[in-house]
Amino acid sequence: MKNTFGNNLTVTLFGESHGQAIGAVLDGLPAGFEIDLDLLKEDMEKRKAKGALSTKRHEADEVHIVSGFFEGKTTGTPLTLLIENKSQRSSDYAALKYRLRPGHADWSAFEKYGGHQDYRGGGHFSGRLTAPIVAAGAICRQILSAKGVEIGSHIESLHGIEDEKFSSDLPTLKEQVLQTRAMEFSVLNKEAASQMEEAITNAAKELDSVGGILETAVIGLPAGIGEPFFDSVESVLAHLLFSMPAVKGVSFGLGFGFAGLKGSEANDPIYSANGSISTATNHNAGINGGISNGMPILIHTCIKPTPSIYKPQASVDYRTRENVTLEIKGRHDPAIIHRARIVADSLTAIGILDLWMASAATKSFENRY
Repeated sequence: MKNTFGNNLTVTLFGESHGQAIGAVLDGLPAGFEIDLDLLKEDMEKRKAKGALSTKRHEADEVHIVSGFFEGKTTGTPLTLLIENKSQRSSDYAALKYRLRPGHADWSAFEKYGGHQDYRGGGHFSGRLTAPIVAAGAICRQILSAKGVEIGSHIESLHGIEDEKFSSDLPTLKEQVLQTRAMEFSVLNKEAASQMEEAITNAAKELDSVGGILETAVIGLPAGIGEPFFDSVESVLAHLLFSMPAVKGVSFGLGFGFAGLKGSEANDPIYSANGSISTATNHNAGINGGISNGMPILIHTCIKPTPSIYKPQASVDYRTRENVTLEIKGRHDPAIIHRARIVADSLTAIGILDLWMASAATKSFENRY
């Protein structure tokens, strides 16, 4: 039973959806880094449920830093982030204790924890646990930004509606990444944004939900970060992104699109200009042999439709083994993808910072020609 990730920088996640509080512990942060609490709040705002497109459970999500932070800066000791739960309605789940919700972790949780898990609101499996992930990631992202690395995501597609792709032109891509940081509903094309919002609204009216794909860009990361096999850039980032509830697919660059190409089409031609090495295309998403090459890292993350829907569904009572018809009550999102994009940014920041710290530690002992 493990809820900690990382090597040089570790993140431990704790809490349940309807418990008193949720939180995270960041261990391994450099000492003396100033945390901008206003920027942290901005990231937390992007994850909040708002309006008709999200659940009616509205939490303040005020982040309390209770250790590892003194006089506005990190101390280098474990930094603990605590977020109180104040808007629980546990009674919504009383009738569902043994009734397995399709698409949820109820069945697998019973098998793993033997019925001792907190089932209310999904307990430790809930998307509510992404709030402390965003808080932890916001701090990591500030450290990376100070080093010239920027991370941003947009909704690439939602229920078949396509947004513009991130640009292959680096200056334009940087503008787009910074643009997404300021958006509440992160879509590059305004017309596509309107169509997506309408699709979410219609799904809610139909007592259903929709999913989609996020596109995440990492720009400014130096070459030489990552390891060839088990801690490759792809391995670490995929590990983190798959930890996000509702993620069922992660790919880099052309991803599965490589399957239909020839090597001559898939390879990125390499050239030198003004003493700098670059590639003419970026099909491999800035990663070769598991290691960054200095080009932008591009990630595609598939978010499945929210499993909590109000339509009647076939299920089973875990205790009696009887077939039942399940009708979920409570407050649920008709789509979570617009809230998930800041979670993708945050998980990416945690992984990139951990990888970079490992690389920096190794290089400090190397003799280079």
